[in-house]
Amino acid sequence: MTATVNVYLDKQEYGKDKVRLLKVHKDTNVHRVDDLTIRCLLSGSSFTTSYTEASNKAVVATDSIKNTCYILAKSSKVVDTLELFAAELANHFLNTYGWVEGAHVTIIRHRWARMIIDGKEHNHSFWRDGDETRQTEIFIKRGPNCKGRRTIDLKSSIAGLLVLKTTGSSFEDFVRDEYTTLPEAKDRVLSTCVDATWEFNVPAVDSVNVLSTLGQIPFNTIYDSVRDVTCDIFAKDESASVQATLYKMAAKSINNWKWLERVSYALPNRHFFAVDLNYFRGTKNLQEHADVYQPVADPSGLITATVARSLSARL
Repeated sequence: MTATVNVYLDKQEYGKDKVRLLKVHKDTNVHRVDDLTIRCLLSGSSFTTSYTEASNKAVVATDSIKNTCYILAKSSKVVDTLELFAAELANHFLNTYGWVEGAHVTIIRHRWARMIIDGKEHNHSFWRDGDETRQTEIFIKRGPNCKGRRTIDLKSSIAGLLVLKTTGSSFEDFVRDEYTTLPEAKDRVLSTCVDATWEFNVPAVDSVNVLSTLGQIPFNTIYDSVRDVTCDIFAKDESASVQATLYKMAAKSINNWKWLERVSYALPNRHFFAVDLNYFRGTKNLQEHADVYQPVADPSGLITATVARSLSARL
């Protein structure tokens, strides 16, 4: 006989995932597009009975959540700023359904680049610019003591930025013991697929001031800047290790923007090993002679870190 165990619902979220949406901006003859994948999740104690008592009385249908994404995208003026559109969606659910305590919205923007036709950017034709995406994630929650207040957790990111440089990277003076076979490298190909995330310092605000408060932060400029810093330091740094280069990237962006609280990177090594051609008539292709490489996907090194603003430097 199975013993009875006392349990409770510890936490929950539910909603709609993978809502695909293309917004075409036709305010001028030069069209712009935002190709988005959206996730909207709701939480709150009123949803407990849907799990524990099979009651749907408080449940907003996930189909309605999907429809809300399309309706707000039609009327919104901020779809091209992911952070503001995510905040608009999250705040809508809190304002519309008084029993919703938290709204968690994630938006992924897929890259489209304008076609060059006859030497000029075309007004309304685009090509998919790789797998890199821009992303944002916001969690807006009712304040604990004041229903009109909102607490905001907000972070944005770059995902899948594939970069490579053919020199300017070394890896030497690491631990050598009975398990070590990797030779030291004075110069090597360095490649990684960048995932970078930056967290914003956003104060609690009244519900009516969520968008106006967030509107003071230049989100699109910050995104462009973090991406530019990542590429600039990657290209220019005489890298002694991925760790050292990562730290410079993160520190630079925090120092550039007062709104950033933390910057995190995940940098998996994309290995390119010089092929030993000495077996073929003594052909030299190692160390300074290397120019033919074999890409090796797995296993790969993975370097991660979070760099935070010091207490003395906060807003």
